[in-house]
Amino acid sequence: MAKNNGRDLNITIKNQEDKNEVILTFSAIFKQLKRFFALWIVLAIIAGLAVFSLSALKTFSSSNPAQAIISFTYDGIEQGLDPKKGGKFDIETVKSPKVIEMALTEMGIDLEMLESVRSNIRFQYIIPQDAYDKFKVYNSVMDKASSGVLSAAQEMLDVKYYPTKYTVIFDYGSAGFDKNTGAELLNTLLDCYSDYFYQLYGFNKPLGAAVTAVDSDSYDYAQQVDLYKDSLRALRSYLNELDEEDNTAFRSSVTGYTFNDLSEYIKTVTSIDLDRISSYISVNNVTKNKNVAIAYYEYRIENMTRERDEYEERVKALDASIDKYIKDQITVYGETADVESTVHSEQYDAMFKQKTTVEALLAQTKQDIKFYESRRDALKSNKSSSNANIEKAEADLAALNKKVNDIVDLTEKTANDYFENVQFANAYTVLAPATKSVSAGISQALSVALKYIIVFEMLIFAFYLAVAFISAILSDNKKKVARADDGDDDDDDLDDVIEAVEEAAEKADEKNIKKSKKK
Repeated sequence: MAKNNGRDLNITIKNQEDKNEVILTFSAIFKQLKRFFALWIVLAIIAGLAVFSLSALKTFSSSNPAQAIISFTYDGIEQGLDPKKGGKFDIETVKSPKVIEMALTEMGIDLEMLESVRSNIRFQYIIPQDAYDKFKVYNSVMDKASSGVLSAAQEMLDVKYYPTKYTVIFDYGSAGFDKNTGAELLNTLLDCYSDYFYQLYGFNKPLGAAVTAVDSDSYDYAQQVDLYKDSLRALRSYLNELDEEDNTAFRSSVTGYTFNDLSEYIKTVTSIDLDRISSYISVNNVTKNKNVAIAYYEYRIENMTRERDEYEERVKALDASIDKYIKDQITVYGETADVESTVHSEQYDAMFKQKTTVEALLAQTKQDIKFYESRRDALKSNKSSSNANIEKAEADLAALNKKVNDIVDLTEKTANDYFENVQFANAYTVLAPATKSVSAGISQALSVALKYIIVFEMLIFAFYLAVAFISAILSDNKKKVARADDGDDDDDDLDDVIEAVEEAAEKADEKNIKKSKKK
């Protein structure tokens, strides 16, 4: 066997009859790698360009679905709840017919395409890596749990993940659109859903009950006052709720008002403008029809009396429930004495809060009954008002109508600003819109082809190494055979020389013998 000096790679092949040795040097391998390096680079470039070209051809020639990524971020989405927390959030609302209709109308596309668009939109939820890793740990624990602790482990690891990010996929080719129109339609639809999202989950919904315009020909003057009173009361209650929820001292950049500012504004309009008009109408018996007005007051009094009785019964029932309710107790055992104390109870607090609300409604109803009774009695005992009183009442109501409309508009704008930019600033976001650019198509083709390019390049590189390795073996063995052949020729020449020398010696001996005999 040849001697290994640290630079040679010895490969020995043994047979029964003889032993053959193949010596492969690293220098020979490097020489062959250098020899085929240019060929490897050329083949690698050609293979990469070929795979990428095929991927690009497929991307631009076929109707690959348009994709966009959307995200939801609000309190409750992690539990799968909608913003109102009254039900489960449904991602399918993104492709609601109303949203698609808004998008088609904005783009000027025939609404007959609505169903085709809707049926070709689908969603894929995105699970973050940390949540995925957590699921893997849970599954591992469950697999290793013995039967005795399996139920406990299941209860401990009963975890569900509700996605907050989704990929929206629109197969525009099947829907009958080209690539550019399909991507634009998907982006328009997602923009329209932003408006639909706020409408769907009731933001500013209480404003729908507010009266923004009153037809004076349809209502008597006293009825108009009542409508304005109910509207302003609802608006103020709504603003007070928002003010309690807000912990940011929000002041709208659109209107310049806070919720408390608007609430105080409504209080001023109610106590000054509305009460002044109401008193003027009551004192002067301003009415379009005295008998109809009296009948209206009688109806209101009768209806509110029933409401009063209902509220009184509810207060009694709540009082009885609260008295009988036993709050949760804890006992602390001590060395000298045991101490018992009650703990927080959501059910008890809810009943107490409900009682407070009903008592407030009862007090308001009693005041309203007295107010309508005074109106009815005044109208019965006095004559109808003059035309001058009617004209003044109409002018005052027109001015009040304008103020109420302004308040409703300010409330709506302020609340929208709060919902969209503070409380639900990131409730719905389009993280990655669908794209129709050529560069995006190239990027998509490259991402699809990348894994295939890596595989082909690794195969070519392996082939390159194999060719260099085999070539080095063949090259080294050729040299060895040549050296072996040269060694055999030298031995033959030496033998010939020896034979010649022996023959010359024999001849010399023979000549010497002959000379000796002659002598």
